[in-house]
Amino acid sequence: MRSFTVDEITQIVGGMLTKVASPEITHIAPPLLSDENTLALALGEEEIANLANSKAKAALVPLGVQIDGFTTIEVERPRLAMMKLLNLFYVPPVVNKDIHPSAVVDPTAKLGQNVCIGPNVVISPNAVIGDNTKILANSYIGSNVKIGNNCFFHPGVNIGDRVQIGNDVILNHGVSLGADGFSFVTENPNNIENARKEGEIKEGDVEQVIFKIPSIGSVVIGNNVEIGANTAIDRGTIENTVIGDNTKIDDLVMIGHNCRIGKGCLIVSQVGIAGSCVIGDRVVIAGQAGLADHIEIGSDTIITAKAGVTKSFPAKSIIVGIPAVPRKDFIKQLKTMKDAQDIFAKFRKFEPILKSFEDAHQEEIEVNK
Repeated sequence: MRSFTVDEITQIVGGMLTKVASPEITHIAPPLLSDENTLALALGEEEIANLANSKAKAALVPLGVQIDGFTTIEVERPRLAMMKLLNLFYVPPVVNKDIHPSAVVDPTAKLGQNVCIGPNVVISPNAVIGDNTKILANSYIGSNVKIGNNCFFHPGVNIGDRVQIGNDVILNHGVSLGADGFSFVTENPNNIENARKEGEIKEGDVEQVIFKIPSIGSVVIGNNVEIGANTAIDRGTIENTVIGDNTKIDDLVMIGHNCRIGKGCLIVSQVGIAGSCVIGDRVVIAGQAGLADHIEIGSDTIITAKAGVTKSFPAKSIIVGIPAVPRKDFIKQLKTMKDAQDIFAKFRKFEPILKSFEDAHQEEIEVNK
């Protein structure tokens, strides 16, 4: 079991130490789950209040917070400090050394130095895998795939042919890169095409053969990208689908063919991005948001949870709602609905007076119709 002094931890997180006691720290946990050898993470008001009922002797707290009777380490950015501590105590998955006997590695594949290949992994012809990359059990690497240095693929990853992956990439369980895009065509205009053109569906009950459009492009993943469990990124139809450097993608995300995602983006769970979208740099897309095909989102934009984005937006937008609109417009819509409620309430209040007036002047009202 690893242990650290509070002085060592203070140096690691770059904090300010107020020492009351000097416990050896072997764990980190919320205050109510902490014991005498645990550093309590009191990052918010509720956790700070819970220190009163904690068995911990030391706590990580925001800058300016001091607790009587506690050794405190004050930090300016608590979550950043927590990240450093989690890396300190993190236990990585068990990885076999070299190539497991059950792995199937094509003789034409090129493996760099210190590459680890787990049980039942398949490495296809002409694949290239960089130095220090680790691929865990039951993963598939397609032909002519290029994987950079220092990558880590969790079990069950599937990489299609010709996919290119940069350095320091993490792929979590069940990631799919390079499946065919969802792209089809009919011989004659179908209901979707007619609806887009005419605004309505004029004909029905017309059976048509749906032809698959094959995808001959691929997927290109930049450096220092992480992709969450069971996320799927389809290959491009002709061009490549591209994910920029430093972008982080959560679990259960779908990114369609031909999309181009910029650098440093954060894409949260259950987001769906339809084909041929262009996303700028440092864009945040919150959970369950959906983007229609062929739209552009400018850099430094935030798309809030469950937004239904049907059109393009410029840089530095904050996008809210279904259909999605700029945040200022959404607030105006809410205010309008509130005003409408107030107007309706006033109408109901004076409705009996209006009814009496109508009854008293019925003949006059009929004449003026």
